[in-house]
Amino acid sequence: MERDNKTNIVSEFILLGLSTRPEDQKPLFILFLTIYLITLAGNLLIILVIHSDPHLQTPMYFFLSFLSLTDICFTTTIVPKMLVNFLSEKKTISYAGCLTQMYFLYALGNSDSCLLAVMAFDRYVAICNPFHYVTIMNHHRCVLLVTFSCSFPHLHSLLHTLLLNLLTFCDSNVIHHFLCDLSPLIKLSCSSTFVNEIVIVTEGALVLVTPFLCIAFSYIRILITVLKIPSAAGKCKAFSTCGSHLTVVILFYGSIFYVYLQPVSTYTVKDHIATIIYTVLSSMLNPFIYSLRNKDLKQGLRKLISRRRI
Repeated sequence: MERDNKTNIVSEFILLGLSTRPEDQKPLFILFLTIYLITLAGNLLIILVIHSDPHLQTPMYFFLSFLSLTDICFTTTIVPKMLVNFLSEKKTISYAGCLTQMYFLYALGNSDSCLLAVMAFDRYVAICNPFHYVTIMNHHRCVLLVTFSCSFPHLHSLLHTLLLNLLTFCDSNVIHHFLCDLSPLIKLSCSSTFVNEIVIVTEGALVLVTPFLCIAFSYIRILITVLKIPSAAGKCKAFSTCGSHLTVVILFYGSIFYVYLQPVSTYTVKDHIATIIYTVLSSMLNPFIYSLRNKDLKQGLRKLISRRRI
C-alpha cells in the first residue's frame, strides 16, 4: 500500500477489478480487448460513413457522428486501464490518475447523455414540426447544441473532482471496482463526505435527470403526434425514425439510473454489471443499433465499401 510516510495519506489506489481470481484475468483480457476493438471499429466506421456520404449531411447524422466520437473517448477512458490491470499483478492507479479517470468518466458520460437529449429534440422537431424543421435545426443551432452538450458536462465533472480532491484518504486504498467512480471513492474517505453527498443528491441528480426528462417530453409529444396520423404506414414510418434512438436511451439510462439513483452507502459490487453496460457495452452496441435499423446508413456503408474496391 503506497502512502506518504509523513502524513500517512494514500498516494495510489488498488483497483480490484471484476475478479481477483488469477485464472479469470486472461479470459477477461481477451473479452474486453475484443469489445474495445469492436467499439473503435464500429464507431469510427459510423463517423467515416456519415462524413463521406452527402446524403447523410443532416442534423440527425451530425449528432450521431459526435455521439460516436464521444463513445470512442468514453470507452478509451476506461478499457485500456482495465486491460493493463488484467495482465498486471500490481493493479494500482495513482491518486492523480484516479481523479483524471473519474473526471473524464463523468464529463464524457454526461456528454453522451446530453447528445441523446439533443437527438430526441431533433426527432421531436422532425415529426411534430416538419415544415419548420430546416429553419429550427439549422447548422448554426446544431453546432451550438453540440458545443453545449460537449462542454457543460466538463463543468459538472470538474465540480465533483475538485470536491473529491478536498477529501482525505488515510485508511484503505482498495477500490472494489474496475474504475475510479465517485461512490466507491467517497466510501474510502476518512474525512467528512457530507458536502460531497449533498452535491451528488442535488446537482448530480439534476444533471443526470434533466436530459432524461427532455427525452421523455420529446417522446411523449412524438407519440401524441404519431397517434394522430391516420394511416398505419405513416405511423410505422414515423416510429421507425425513433426506434434506434429509443433503444439506445433505454440501454444507457436504464443502467445509469440503477447505479446512481441510490444512496452512496448502498453501492455494492452488484452495480459492476450495470456500470459495464453504460460504460462499455452501450458504446459497442450503438453502431450496430443505429446501422442495422437504418436504411440510409446501410446504403452509405455500401457506397463506402464499393468506393474502396474501385
